[in-house]
Amino acid sequence: MGPWNSNVPVAVGYANEGVDEPHYHAEMYEIYLVAQSESIVVIDGRAISLEAGSVLIVEPGEVHTFTESTPDYHHFVVHTPVVKGDKHYAE
Repeated sequence: MGPWNSNVPVAVGYANEGVDEPHYHAEMYEIYLVAQSESIVVIDGRAISLEAGSVLIVEPGEVHTFTESTPDYHHFVVHTPVVKGDKHYAE
């Protein structure tokens, strides 16, 4: 990522559920930081269990989606580099 004063463009958001919407990013990385509870994410057909304290990095080109989350699930997500319009829906 670089030092605290790096020129790397990032966006940080949060969600209280994982949305089941298979998609990929051509250029961006997504870094998920799970703050609370549990969820299942599927990346390129492989199911991965997430729980509080998990960190997940989704690389460009990897089709990913959340298939289920507990009612009290919460994660933070970092997009880097930020590329507007870089969400492509999987076929």
